[in-house]
Amino acid sequence: MRSDLFDTDHHERQTAERWVLQSKRMLRVSLGGDVLASKGAMVAFQGRVEYQHESAGSLGKFVRKALTSEDNPLMRVSGEGEVFFAQDASEIFLIQLEGDGISINGRSLLAFDATVDHDVHRTKGAGIMTGGLFNTVVQGSGTVALACDGEPMLLDCSQQPTYVDTQAAVCWSANLSPDVVSSMNMRSMLRGGSGEAFQYAFHGPGFVVVQPSEGPTVPPHTH
Repeated sequence: MRSDLFDTDHHERQTAERWVLQSKRMLRVSLGGDVLASKGAMVAFQGRVEYQHESAGSLGKFVRKALTSEDNPLMRVSGEGEVFFAQDASEIFLIQLEGDGISINGRSLLAFDATVDHDVHRTKGAGIMTGGLFNTVVQGSGTVALACDGEPMLLDCSQQPTYVDTQAAVCWSANLSPDVVSSMNMRSMLRGGSGEAFQYAFHGPGFVVVQPSEGPTVPPHTH
């Protein structure tokens, strides 16, 4: 049997690293400690692996999740073997936390070490008009994998105010507390504004990662 598929570029990468990118769009994690991942992110696994729904944890986290209607369900992955993660063929990048933290926007969260603490936060200035905006803050020591719809770009927010479309912001430094601002006046919004009406406003020492997309588009109805 012959095929370009059998070239070494398509083979599983053999490495002793726990977290390794098989390609720009595929992540492999070798289990030892548990991993928390977004439900639906697993695409394959080898070995003896178990999956369990991850509860909200403390009562405070449960109440915040209920009040915010944050829908980012997690699963706990444990056992022995290798697990492969991906999300809609998005590009994946890794961040190594060293006692610090990062805020993650929506579906950009792919997986992270279970030793890392996580919680849901509401963005300042996010009200009814924005549909409610919430992000997940992960803090501690460990690896975090993020999905990006296209190649990520990093912007420095320390020199001047930085504004990013709420759907295009992937993650940002946990010490930054963005506000939600509008670039359109009320008259324009009533006439039918675009998705660019609201942005995250960042300013201070830190960074924000931006994707070249405002998220997946919804196909038009055929009926």
